[in-house]
Amino acid sequence: MAIRKNYALLSAFLFFYFFAQAMSISLLALWLKRTLGLSGAETGVVFAANFIFAMISQPLYGFVSDKVGLRKTVLWLISVLVVLSGAFFAFVYGPLLKTNLLLGAIAGGAYLGVTFIAGSYALESFVDRVGRKYGFEYSRARLWGSLGFAAAAFFSGRLFNLDPLYNFALASCAGLVLLPLLAFAKIEPSADERESSSALKATDAMAIFKLPKFWGFMVLILGVTNLYLVYDQQFPAFYASHFADPKQGAAMFGYLNSAQIFLEAGMLFVAPFVVNRIGAKNGLLLAAAIMIVRIAGSGLVHGPVPISAMKMLHSLELPILVVSIFRYIAFHFENRLASTLYLVGVSFGHSLGLAILSPIVGKSYDLIGFPSTYLLIALFAAAFWVASVFALSPTPREAPPAKDAEPDPALAQADLGGGDVAKVN
Repeated sequence: MAIRKNYALLSAFLFFYFFAQAMSISLLALWLKRTLGLSGAETGVVFAANFIFAMISQPLYGFVSDKVGLRKTVLWLISVLVVLSGAFFAFVYGPLLKTNLLLGAIAGGAYLGVTFIAGSYALESFVDRVGRKYGFEYSRARLWGSLGFAAAAFFSGRLFNLDPLYNFALASCAGLVLLPLLAFAKIEPSADERESSSALKATDAMAIFKLPKFWGFMVLILGVTNLYLVYDQQFPAFYASHFADPKQGAAMFGYLNSAQIFLEAGMLFVAPFVVNRIGAKNGLLLAAAIMIVRIAGSGLVHGPVPISAMKMLHSLELPILVVSIFRYIAFHFENRLASTLYLVGVSFGHSLGLAILSPIVGKSYDLIGFPSTYLLIALFAAAFWVASVFALSPTPREAPPAKDAEPDPALAQADLGGGDVAKVN
């Protein structure tokens, strides 16, 4: 009973957290450009600041997450920050960006980087850790996060047209729901788990930088996925430009985003089957290939319908990617460093790349337009994809059950892909 209760509470936590994230940042590019009047280059500076501060916080998040283990310390911090989102956007972020772009970018980067960028990675790593302990598939909980994002995206565009502050206020309301959900979750680490996490030292975390497998993994993360994320940053503005009425474009993007994420949630059920069938390495390469097709396609097709089709590819790529990442980490690295690897390797790697690329790509949009920039991004991403074929380490196709799993029979029967392995070296 306790196992199913924790699964339900963490799933609900993911739902409301990603609901708040969607309300806060899914239309951030439109808010910066249309409401505040920033240029493409200025918007790139703001996004760069977000990822610089996320980059700073991610190694700390990762080490602290591994240090506290299954205790809810990090989740309490994230929950309180989400509650403050409405007030921050209305009374701090917006006014600062209008009067002093640099100061506003710094303040926004500190808040958004810690709360919705690095924070989402820390939350996902925690849920993966709990899932491996209690025997439920990470993706089965994560799909509720996608549904939460989709629920917000369904009407975020229309609310945005009325007043963007409505979106930010609803994000705060979702944050208030997170607090009781977290209070009711009873996650009990064993004595061995407490001892293992407490004994972790900073030197243990730093040792990952000496591992060739880590740097092989980073070829794909720093290359393909970073280029994909910088492409996706201002995609809402590109999509809205295909409509004569910008307000109609914003509303249609909200509907499209919602449909894409509902499909993504369904794919999170299927993704464990796919990754178990082809292996984590091939799963990473497959997801990256879909990213490249979407980037290049966005630069080649014209009109709302073809561009919408490109957007829908994200619902196929993301589930395969997230399942493959956790499986790859589980097979090739120590379990007690899982959060550090995820936060430093994936999250920090993304932030580092995006902090560098965001202003460059933003300027490119201003100079040569979206389509030409997208084709250049796709070309570089394809080069990193080829390098990743050789850099990534082979992984077995089927993940054995975690040694420390305590599966709930009801959940185990419903699982589609099996649990992640606790430690394989």
